[in-house]
Amino acid sequence: MTAVKKNAVAIIEDNMLIRKNLKTFLGFSEDMEVTHIAGSVESYLQHIKVHKAYQPDLMLLDIGLPGMTGLEGIPLILKEQPDVNIIMLTTYEEESKILKAMCSGAVAYLSKKASLEEIIEGMRVVSKGGSYMSPMIAREIFNHMMRGQVVAKPTILTDRQMEILEGFVDGKTYTAIAADLFISVETVRHHVKKMYKTLHVNSKSEAIALYLKGDIK
Repeated sequence: MTAVKKNAVAIIEDNMLIRKNLKTFLGFSEDMEVTHIAGSVESYLQHIKVHKAYQPDLMLLDIGLPGMTGLEGIPLILKEQPDVNIIMLTTYEEESKILKAMCSGAVAYLSKKASLEEIIEGMRVVSKGGSYMSPMIAREIFNHMMRGQVVAKPTILTDRQMEILEGFVDGKTYTAIAADLFISVETVRHHVKKMYKTLHVNSKSEAIALYLKGDIK
């Protein structure tokens, strides 16, 4: 029987009870393994500074942390570990915070009111290259858009650039996008460089932000 590949999971959460429940529940899963738990972004950054080889597949990240917030931590974590899939797990459901998290590079947003089963369902969707939002959070985003707060200002990208950008929005890595499009990672990087120039941005998170705001067609 072929062994199931486990996704290495990092958790950044200051609530000890939540950390314990998540670790216990994920411990019963055949495809998830908690490999590190931190109580703050600062302590996590210190951990990966010392343990340079440590690379989780998924991260559950809270927003309301002591010291640096989860939102502030996203770009710092992605700078050091660009391939980690960050999943926000939080009580904050305001659309402004949701959009900021997604625009900063998070690939999923789960409410702490969600069941443990829904949390692991979202994690599995992300592990397969997708994005996930708790239904109540998705409704907040939909309402935000319906109120006309997202105004489209088209910017033209090539079809290939759009495919790559949509891959970024779905939380995919350069390697995964290259495999999906049957091109090399270097070709992906070449298209990304041109895309950044067209959009007048300097990072993946900035490009994703424009996409989510409806500024790209």
